[in-house]
Amino acid sequence: MATVPAFLNPSFLSPKPKPPQPSTTTFSLTKPFLTLLPPPSSSSFRLQRCRLAPKPTSAVLKDHLGRVTKTWSDFTSLNHWVVRDYYRLVNSVNALEPKIQSLSDEQLTARTVEFRRRLRQGETLADIQAEAFAVVREAARRKLGMRHFDVQIIGGAVLHDGSIAEMKTGEGKTLVSTLAAYLNALTGEGVHVVTVNDYLAQRDAEWMGRVHRFLGLSVGLIQRGMTAEERRFNYRCDITYTNNSELGFDYLRDNLAGNSGQLVMRWPKPFHFAIVDEVDSVLIDEGRNPLLISGEASKDAARYPVAAKIAELLVQGLHYNVELKDNSVELTEEGIALAETALETNDLWDENDPWARFVMNALKAKEFYRRDVQYIVRDGKALIINELTGRVEEKRRWSEGIHQAVEAKEGLKIQADSVIVAQITYQSLFKLYPKLSGMTGTAKTEEKEFLKMFQIPVIEVPTNLPNIRKDLPIQAFATARGKWDHVRQEVAYMFRLGRPVLVGTTSVENSEHLSDLLREWNIPHNVLNARPKYAGKEAEIVAQAGQKNAITISTNMAGRGTDIILGGNPKMLAKEIIEDQLLSALSREAPNVEVDGGEISQKVLSKIKVKSSSLALLAKAALMAKYVCKSEGKSWTYQKAKTLILEAVEMSQSINLKDIEKLVDEESEMYPLGPTIALAYLSVLKDCEVHCSCEGYEVKKIGGLHVIGTSLHESRRIDNQLRGRAGRQGDPGSTRFMVSLQDEMFQKFNFDTEWAVRLISKITNDEDVPIEGETIVKQLLALQINVEKYFFGIRKSLVEFDEVLEVQRKHVYDLRQLILTGDSESCSQYILQYMQAVVDEIVFGNVDPLKHPRSWSLGKLLKEFISIAGKLLDGITKDALLKSLGQLHDSSSIDIDSFYLPNLPKPSNSFRGIRRKNSSLKRWLTICSDDLTPNGRYRATINLLRKYLGDILIASYLNVIEESGYDDAYVKEIERAVLVKTLDCFWRDHLINMNRLSSAVNIRSFGHRNPLEEYKIDGNYFYRKVEYFSRCWQDDVLLVMV
Repeated sequence: MATVPAFLNPSFLSPKPKPPQPSTTTFSLTKPFLTLLPPPSSSSFRLQRCRLAPKPTSAVLKDHLGRVTKTWSDFTSLNHWVVRDYYRLVNSVNALEPKIQSLSDEQLTARTVEFRRRLRQGETLADIQAEAFAVVREAARRKLGMRHFDVQIIGGAVLHDGSIAEMKTGEGKTLVSTLAAYLNALTGEGVHVVTVNDYLAQRDAEWMGRVHRFLGLSVGLIQRGMTAEERRFNYRCDITYTNNSELGFDYLRDNLAGNSGQLVMRWPKPFHFAIVDEVDSVLIDEGRNPLLISGEASKDAARYPVAAKIAELLVQGLHYNVELKDNSVELTEEGIALAETALETNDLWDENDPWARFVMNALKAKEFYRRDVQYIVRDGKALIINELTGRVEEKRRWSEGIHQAVEAKEGLKIQADSVIVAQITYQSLFKLYPKLSGMTGTAKTEEKEFLKMFQIPVIEVPTNLPNIRKDLPIQAFATARGKWDHVRQEVAYMFRLGRPVLVGTTSVENSEHLSDLLREWNIPHNVLNARPKYAGKEAEIVAQAGQKNAITISTNMAGRGTDIILGGNPKMLAKEIIEDQLLSALSREAPNVEVDGGEISQKVLSKIKVKSSSLALLAKAALMAKYVCKSEGKSWTYQKAKTLILEAVEMSQSINLKDIEKLVDEESEMYPLGPTIALAYLSVLKDCEVHCSCEGYEVKKIGGLHVIGTSLHESRRIDNQLRGRAGRQGDPGSTRFMVSLQDEMFQKFNFDTEWAVRLISKITNDEDVPIEGETIVKQLLALQINVEKYFFGIRKSLVEFDEVLEVQRKHVYDLRQLILTGDSESCSQYILQYMQAVVDEIVFGNVDPLKHPRSWSLGKLLKEFISIAGKLLDGITKDALLKSLGQLHDSSSIDIDSFYLPNLPKPSNSFRGIRRKNSSLKRWLTICSDDLTPNGRYRATINLLRKYLGDILIASYLNVIEESGYDDAYVKEIERAVLVKTLDCFWRDHLINMNRLSSAVNIRSFGHRNPLEEYKIDGNYFYRKVEYFSRCWQDDVLLVMV
C-alpha cells in the first residue's frame, strides 16, 4: 500500500526533526533524483512514514453526506439557475458552429462589417450576440489553435452582461475576454481590457490581438514610457489593452492638459466598456491606495535625516506607542520631552518651526516600513514592493512625507516633498464606465462588497472538468522556527517523490530565508520575488513550475498571470533552448543579472531529447548569426539579441510554416536570420511538446502540483488564489497551509493566540509540533474574517469619503474638458457666465427678498463689487443705490434691452450686434428662471439688481477688449488659458484642503459627531468657496491681462 510522510497525516504529530549533517553532496544532472539528498543516517534527518489505514464506515458516510449536501446547495443556489439560463446562448452558438466553420477566412472577416451594418440599421448587440460569439470561437480556432469551451462561452456572456465572471485558475479567462471585447467593440466606441501589469497587457494584446486583427478590428496597447502621440493612437483603436495604473494616470494627466492637443483619451467620451482582469485585485486590494499625481512643493529635505536620528534615540514603549493595525504612532510625554530637547525647540507643533510631522514619519518608517518587505533599495533609491503581487513599482512613491522618511532611514538622497495636483481612487475611476465587467478566480467571498459599491453581481462559471484538488488541513505552529522547519521537510519529501512544489511567501525576506534553508539540504529551487535578478525571469520561472522535481518559492502569486502546466510549458521551454543556443552567437555582452535575471537551472534543458533535425536548424541559425555579426560588423547588446529572438518567436506564431520556409528560400542570399530562427523554434517546439506531454503524464501519476502556503493572508480570497494554482483544468494537485502564531497577521491585529499555545502545550511539550483539525481551522478562519471586516470598513470609509470628492471632481473635470474641446465662442460664454455668477454671489450675500432694501447691506455690497470691478461704480453711495432701487420697485414697466438703474451709471454700449444682444437676453432669462433668488416681495428687484451689476461688469470687459485692439483669436486663447489655469490652481488647493480635512474630521468623533457628515458639510462649504474665489480671480486676471 502507498505510504505518505508523517506530517501529511492529519492525525499524526511528528517529532521535531534533526537537521542533516553537513554534506558535500552536489547535484548531478546525470544521477537519479533519489540520490540527490544526503543518505539518511542515525544522525541525519529521516522521513517518517505510516501506512494508510482503511477509512472507517463513519468517515465514508460523512464523505457521501458532504457530497449530497454540496450537490443540493448547488441546485438551490441562484448562481445555478443563472448559469443554466446561459446554456440557451451556448446551444445557439453551438448550432451556428458548422455554418461558421464552412466560411473562408475572407468571409469570416467580412462578418465584422456585416455586424456593424446591422447595428447601424437598428439591431442591438443582443440580436447578434450568438453569431458574434460563434465567429470569435472560429477565429480563435484558426489563429490560436484554441476553441472556446462551452463554459468559456458562458464566461463571455457574463462579461457582456456587465457582471464579474469567477473562473478558476487555468480555465482560460484570457481567451474568454475575446468574446465580450469583440462584441462590444463593434459599436465603435472603444473597449478597454485592463490587466494588472504591463507584461500581461502586452502578452494579451499580442496573443489575443491576433483574433481581433484577423476579424478586422484594430488593437491598441498602452505601455509605460509611451509618448502622448502613441497613447492617443492606441486609445483610438477598437480594443485597447492597458494596465490599471496607466489607465488611471492617463485620465488624470488628460485633466491636467493645457490644451486639447495634449489629450490622449477618447474625449468627450473616454469610457465605454471595460473588462478588468483580476478585478478583485484592482478594485478591492488596491482600492485602499488612491492614484496621485504630485508636484514639488516645500524644500524641507534637510529635516528628514535629523528626524531619522531622533527616531533612533526614541524607544518603543517608553517614548512612543505603536498601533500595528492602522500603522499609527503616538508620542508619550517622555518622548515629546526628549525630542524637543534633542531638537532644541520648545514645541514640536510650532507653526513657525514644525517638527512633529517629520518625527512621526521617521517613527513610522522605523516601525512599519521594513526593507525587503515593503520596499527594496536599488541604485540609491527606495522602491516600493506591491504587497499584493510582489512586484517592484518604480514610479510609485508614498505620500505625506513617508517616502522621504524611508529614504532618510536608509541614508539615501532625499527627494523633494510633493503636493497633490490630481487624485482618484480605482473605485471612482471604474465607476466612470457606463458598462463594467471583470474576471477573476476568486471573487465570491467579496460578492457583497461588489454589489454594494459597484452594483456588479458575481457569477461562478462552472469548470470545464471537475476539480479534484485536495486541500489538506491547515497546520498551526507555536513558533516560526517550527513552521519553516516543517515547510522544508514537506518540500524535501515532495522532491523525493518528484512532485513539483510551489511555496507561497508573503515577503522577499521570507522567500530568501526559506531559500537558505533549502540550500542547507542541497535542494535545487527557483526563487521569484521583487529582486531584479529574479523578476527578470518571472514568466519563465512560473511557466516551468509544473515540471517534475521543480521547486519554486514565490512571493504573492496573485496576478502572476502565467499558467502552471504540469510537465512544463513547451513554448517557454523551446524559447529557453533557442536563447541558450543562440545568445552567445548573437552577442558577446554578458547578461546583467540585476536586469536580465539569473540563469534558470539547466537540469531541464539537459533532459530534453532534441531531434537531429532540430539540432541542424539550431546549428544553421547559430552559424548564420555569427556570419551576420562578422560580415556586417554588427554587435548586438544582450537585450537587443533577446529582442531579436523574441521577434522571431512571434513570427513563428503569426505566420504559417510554409510562408516562413518560403521567406527563407527567397531571402537565402540575404541571410534571413529572423525566419531561420523561427524555423528552428518551431522544430524545437515539437520536441518540447513531446517532452512536456510525457513528463506531465508522470507528474499527474504522482499527484500533480503541491502548493504550500506559509502564512494566512489578510483575506481568504488571496489564500484561495494561491490554492488555485494547483489542480488546473481537472489536473490532480494538493495544497497545504502552515501558519505560525508568530506570523505578522496575528501580531499586527493583536489577536489572542494564547488559547492555541495552551492547546499545543497540553498535547506535547515540543513547541515546534503542529496542531491541526476542525477546531483550529475554525478559529483561524474566524480571525481571518475579522481582518477582512476591518479592511472592508477601511475601503467602505474610503469610498464614502471619496464620493464627496467624486461629485466635485466630475464637475470640475467635465467643465475643464468642455473648455479644452469646445469652440472659442463657448469659452467666451463661460467667461460671461462666471462674471454673472460672481455678481450673484455678492448680491445674495447682502440682500433679503422678504425685507425692504433699506435693511439690505448695500454699503458692503458696493464695497465687494468695487473690489472686483474697479472704479466702475466708484463714487456711488449707499443712499444713491437705495433711492435707485426704490424708484425701480415703483416703476410699472421696464425695457430690458436698454435697462439700467435710475440715476446710476449706464453700462457702456457693448451689447451691439445680434449675437451679443441674444447673449444678454439669454442671461436675463436665466436670471428670471433660476431658483437662486428665494421668493419674496422684492424678488424682482433683486433679479434686476443682478442684471444691472452683471451688465456693468460684462460690458466693461467687452469694452476693454475692443479698445485693446488685440486679434479676436488671440483674446479667445487668453480666455481659454485663464479658465483652465484658474480651475487647476484652485482645484489643487481644494485637494490639499480636502486631504487635510479627511484627517482632521476624525478628531470630531470624540465630540460624538459623525466624521463622514462633518466631511460632507465642510467639503461642500470648501467647494463653494473655491468656486467663488476662482471666478473672482479669473475676472481679475482677465481685466488686468486684456
